[in-house]
Amino acid sequence: MNKEELKAIMPHREPMLLLDEAGCEDGQGWGKYLVKGDEFFLQGHFPGNPIVPGVIQCEILAQSVCVLLKDKLTEGKIGMYTGLKNVKFKSPVRPGDLFETIVHITRSSGPFYFAEGEGYVGDRLCIKGEFSIAIVDA
Repeated sequence: MNKEELKAIMPHREPMLLLDEAGCEDGQGWGKYLVKGDEFFLQGHFPGNPIVPGVIQCEILAQSVCVLLKDKLTEGKIGMYTGLKNVKFKSPVRPGDLFETIVHITRSSGPFYFAEGEGYVGDRLCIKGEFSIAIVDA
């Protein structure tokens, strides 16, 4: 899915649409985001040594899971972050990096979907964690 296709299933828009492309296959989702260097979240984080904030990496993981939930994200429904657990930041993500995610849903209960995900630059693990998303009325 490209950005326009992602906009059809998610309410996110620039500058908070943090996927350049995404997809899913065999119950596993993936996303890609090229860190350009001029993003709002790099301003001041940190001067002379820009690093993508961990919370932004977590958001990219959540947006990647939305691709797996696209059949649930019908008109009038959106996915909302409801929790983070056991998140570990292993290596920094910097301008020029292609940040790639791998996510999968581990279980669901009612409107809640529980997932695990990892983010990489090349073969370098940058983040891993568990999180949950609820499908709610927009």
